Amino acid sequence: MAHLRLGRTLVLANPTARSGKGAAAAAFVQRFFESYASITTSFDLVLTERRGHATQLATKTQDVDTLVVLGGDGIIHEAVGGVMTLPRHSRPTLAVIPMGSGNDFARTLHTAVNDAETALAQIISGKRRHIDLGLVTSDAGEAAYVAQTLSFGLDAAIALDTTRRREANTRQRGSALFATSGLKIFSSGSQGYPARLSIDGGTPQELQTLVMAIQNGPSYGGGFRVCPDAVPTDGLLDICYNVLVPSTPRLLALFALARVGKHASSSAVRLGRLTRAHVEFVGEEPPCQVDGEPLLGRSFDVRVLPDALDVIAPAICPW
Repeated sequence: MAHLRLGRTLVLANPTARSGKGAAAAAFVQRFFESYASITTSFDLVLTERRGHATQLATKTQDVDTLVVLGGDGIIHEAVGGVMTLPRHSRPTLAVIPMGSGNDFARTLHTAVNDAETALAQIISGKRRHIDLGLVTSDAGEAAYVAQTLSFGLDAAIALDTTRRREANTRQRGSALFATSGLKIFSSGSQGYPARLSIDGGTPQELQTLVMAIQNGPSYGGGFRVCPDAVPTDGLLDICYNVLVPSTPRLLALFALARVGKHASSSAVRLGRLTRAHVEFVGEEPPCQVDGEPLLGRSFDVRVLPDALDVIAPAICPW
């Protein structure tokens, strides 16, 4: 069977991913590449040691052909941020072996999750594609690349709560973890965060933001299909935001429907696509997260970066 030639290959692996299962997955990948040397021209594996380590390592991959990232959405976000510091022609192709709780970037690529053997086989038999990324900057002087999700409001508070709970070694994973955090935070009775949203330079909309998610792929929170039609190859970012403030019971019902993307038919939310957006919050600083990492500020500019990154997607990937 034909397979990709990965060239000079570096694997960045988070050994603590999925409660330590990342270490066993990294050992499997090490044995595989040592046994099938013809797939690469050189191979190295580095275990990350701390938050931000993958970003630091990825900034030095200009001589790498394929960067394989093993872990959850957090290490993928870090690696993307590092790779994007390099000139376009020097960026390695990114491949992922998802071993995390949410694994939403991997879901966008249609990669098998928490199954290192299958994910590695999908890389070897996969296809190279260009994908878009987002870039967000804030008035607090912060900036981040968006591989999968940028969100504000209660849904961002949920995502950040799941991160805290994972760090505290909760036993819940994936959509179950997101759902229990969601029930807690959506039941708080919040009336939202006053904001002005402008899409592609249009007239600003006055909002009470409960939910605002700007997506490169369709899901976050371990498979909640918040922007169900989003694809990372169309030169656009997708957005979902509330235009009404529903009662708490209705809000919880919409949250449940978002698991399968059926919230999109509700009059309380609006979905769309954009190349750029400006959102400015009035008063209290809102919760904001990028791929599970917090971002500070009250005023944010977002834009799409078309064809910014090369990835390896499984042959089954439809785009």
